[in-house]
Amino acid sequence: MFRELRSSSYSAARTGELVTAHGTVRTPAFVAVATRASVKGVEPGILSALGLELVIANTYHLHLRPGEDAIAALGGLHGFSGWHGPTITDSGGFQVFSLGAGREHGVGKVASIFPGDEPAPRRLDGPPLVRLSEHGAWFRSVVDGSEHTFTPESVITIERKLGADIILPLDECTSPLHDHAYTRAAMERTHRWARRAIEAFRLLADDPTFPNPDQQLFGIVQGGAYEDLRRESTGVIRNMGFDGFAVGGSLGRSKDDMWRVLDWTIPELPPDKPRHLLGIGEIEDVFAAVARGVDTFDCAAPTRMARNGSVFLRDAPRHRIHLRNAAYRIDDRPIDPDCDCPTCAEHSRAYLQHLCRSGELSYYRLATIHNLRFLARLLDDIRAAIAADRFEALAGEWGITLS
Repeated sequence: MFRELRSSSYSAARTGELVTAHGTVRTPAFVAVATRASVKGVEPGILSALGLELVIANTYHLHLRPGEDAIAALGGLHGFSGWHGPTITDSGGFQVFSLGAGREHGVGKVASIFPGDEPAPRRLDGPPLVRLSEHGAWFRSVVDGSEHTFTPESVITIERKLGADIILPLDECTSPLHDHAYTRAAMERTHRWARRAIEAFRLLADDPTFPNPDQQLFGIVQGGAYEDLRRESTGVIRNMGFDGFAVGGSLGRSKDDMWRVLDWTIPELPPDKPRHLLGIGEIEDVFAAVARGVDTFDCAAPTRMARNGSVFLRDAPRHRIHLRNAAYRIDDRPIDPDCDCPTCAEHSRAYLQHLCRSGELSYYRLATIHNLRFLARLLDDIRAAIAADRFEALAGEWGITLS
C-alpha cells in the first residue's frame, strides 16, 4: 500500500509512505542492492543504523545459490539474512539481458557508445548463455554451467519462497541497440508474461507454506527508448491490477533519453501506487528521478564505486573524490567533515587511501558505509525539502539544474 503525503508545487516530486509486511518505507527512498541477500562489504545489521529502509535482492543469483528451498526453510530472506526490514526481489530479467543481448552487444541499459563511435562496444564471444522463447528464458548457470529455465510461473514460485515484500515478474530487458521492431516484440512478450505472472501470483496467494503471505507484485513497464512503445506499455501494465510499478528495460543512448522515458511513463501511472526505477543511483540521477515522481530507485553504483576508491562528497566535482589520488596520502581530514557515519567519525582520508591501495578488506566496508550513509542523508534532506516545498531550491544548492 502507498500513501502520498506531500508534493512539490513545481515538479512531480512527492513524499509518501510505502507500507509493507516488514515495515514502512519513507519515500523517496534509495534502495540498497543486496544481490545475494547481502550488500557487498556490509552486514545487514548496520543498514538500519545507516538510515536505509529497503533493500533489493536478485532472484537469479539466489536461485543458483543457495536455492529458494533452502532460503524458505530458514524463514525466507528475512530469517535467512538477518535483515528484518522491507525487501524487494527482482525477477532475473536483467540477467536475461546482461547474459544475452547485453553480452552480445557490449552495452548496458543506457548505451554510451553506439555503432560509428569510438571505441567500439566490447562484445563477448563464446556460446550463448541465454535463449528466449514464449515459454520463458533458458540460461546456463554462471556458477556451475548447469541449465535452468525461468518461466513467468516458476519465477513467481521462486519469489514466493524467497518471501520478499515486493516481487517483480519475469520480463525481457532489451538492449539500447535493439530496433523498434524487436523492442515491440519483446514488450508484447513481457505483457503476455505479466498476465501469466499475475495468474500464478493469485493461484499461490493462499499457500500457507510460503514465508510471507503479504507480498506485493509490481508490474514492469518496458518499451525501450521509443515513445510510442513506452506509452503503450504503460497503458497495458497499469490496467493489469499490479500493486505498484517499476520502470525497466533499455533507457536509451544517454541520460537525456532516460529522462524522456520517465516523462512519457510516470505521468500515466496511477498516483495512488508506488513507482520504482530500476538501476539508477548517482547523485544527479537521484534529483532528476525524484523530480519526475519516482518513489524508489536502486543502484549498485554507490557500493561499487566505494570498493573502487570513489566516495561521495557534496562539494566535489560530480559529488565524489577518488581516494587513490596522491593528494590524499597525508590528508588527515575525514572524507566529509559534515558526515555522521562511523567511517568519517573515526578515520582520515590518508588512512582510507592506505587501506584502499593496500587491498585491505576493511576498506571495502568503511567506504561502503560512508556512501550508503551519504545517500540516506541526502534522501532525508530531499524528503524534508519536498515537505517544505523547496525541492527545486535544494537541487540548486547541490549545483543541479532540473529540466
